[in-house]
Amino acid sequence: MGTGNRDGHGARVELSGWGWRHAGRADYALRGVDLVIEPGERVLLLGASGAGKSTLLHALAGLTGPNGAITGEEEGRLLVDGKPATSQRGRIGLVAQDPESQLVMARAGDDVAFGLENLGVPREQIWARVDEALARVGFPYGRAHPTAALSGGEKQRLVIAGVLAMRPRLLLLDEPTANLDPPGARLIRDVLARLLADTGATLVLVEHRVADVVDLVDRVVVVEPGGGVIADGAPRTVFARHGTALAERGVWVPHADPVPCTTPAPGGPVLIEAADCTLGTPRTPGRRRPKTVLNAVDVTVAAGTATALTGANGAGKSTLLTALAGLAKPQSGQIRPCGPLAAADPRPLVKWPARQLARHVGTVFQHAEDQFVTATVRDELRFAPLRLGMGEAETAAWVDELLERLRLTHLADKHPYTLSGGEKRRLSVATALSSGPAHAPDVLVLDEPTFGQDTRTWVELVELLDALRGQGRAIVLATHDTLLLRHLADVELRVADGSVTETARTGMEESR
Repeated sequence: MGTGNRDGHGARVELSGWGWRHAGRADYALRGVDLVIEPGERVLLLGASGAGKSTLLHALAGLTGPNGAITGEEEGRLLVDGKPATSQRGRIGLVAQDPESQLVMARAGDDVAFGLENLGVPREQIWARVDEALARVGFPYGRAHPTAALSGGEKQRLVIAGVLAMRPRLLLLDEPTANLDPPGARLIRDVLARLLADTGATLVLVEHRVADVVDLVDRVVVVEPGGGVIADGAPRTVFARHGTALAERGVWVPHADPVPCTTPAPGGPVLIEAADCTLGTPRTPGRRRPKTVLNAVDVTVAAGTATALTGANGAGKSTLLTALAGLAKPQSGQIRPCGPLAAADPRPLVKWPARQLARHVGTVFQHAEDQFVTATVRDELRFAPLRLGMGEAETAAWVDELLERLRLTHLADKHPYTLSGGEKRRLSVATALSSGPAHAPDVLVLDEPTFGQDTRTWVELVELLDALRGQGRAIVLATHDTLLLRHLADVELRVADGSVTETARTGMEESR
């Protein structure tokens, strides 16, 4: 099995009886892991949400242990090329789930050059490698472009470029294409295929949408929460022998997409209207004035419908989403409430007091941490209903239901920042719903709500949003998730070339 060492650039990975327990946790994230990855192998690491996949990647990158950035308790042995991973960091490249956490410089070119400088690459070679890496990933701007002005997907491309420029012997990728539009994701997969063929680097990849990457790997390894490896082998063999069982555990399996139970959208009056709006990026360091992103935007958001914003990375989806949520002022034009929402306050949404806006328009940000305000998952969900005057018993019952539905019960007493990426995403959605069914916001605005989910939690999220739509709430979401689009969206707002085109997704009811 495996592609061999080719020109000797691949690292060898060995884990024996390895386990890791995060600081403050009673249970191990992984335990009893026995695994050998030979130089040049390409491994797809699978498991349900919260199974410890990201933890294992962080350990392989040398970020755990006594000298690592992530504290906890380790047992067993983990070696990269026969040595502890902490001593091999210069040979290991990690692209984590959250690109924001890996950007360190204010300008794009400097960020890619940062790792090369730390490796001691001669200065005369650095910029050629920076330009090559930026071109490989299709980065659309020059070296001097401010990193703070990038979209989530553009940041992801930049982080990948920084790792590829280092030419690591061991390449660790955690959902590398999750924030990318479909063409961008295909580009990155093609770049990885060429890079691996050229260098013989060893690859360990975490990716939920297995069908898209199965041709890129030669081995599949499946881990279970708190345990070790439960399946290991060639992709075709693993899916033939274990596909049904893996799907039942929530693992994404090729040609076995989940099917949520949804109902036809009831529709309703318009709640938000954007009239002749010009929208731009926020003012950022290194940029004298905001950049205009969208012109002449005329869109409406209706009760009892789900509206999906689609388009390429950097097209302006998050810009439009933020404006529709009343969190950013248009450069010109207005975003105003209509119908029942205008009865609460007829002023443009951006002029509403924060507490009133949060009551009527719930927002789930692209970066989940931006909205956490308490020290435990349970307290995060108790915060809004108690502030609204909901009784202790009613609050407790609703919080327990949310925890159970979104598979967060076992994390109720943990700090939100210690959750996995998928768990944080579910908690961020749950906080927007935590006021209870009778007090849920009139409009729910979500940025990539299904990021990092296994099939079970994906279905729970879709069905929760469908239930809110059935109650007459308006759902607005930005997404690259074509499966979510197929099962939930009633209206598609295609954002491209500085404009927004609205399309009614006919046939949605029949497809459900």
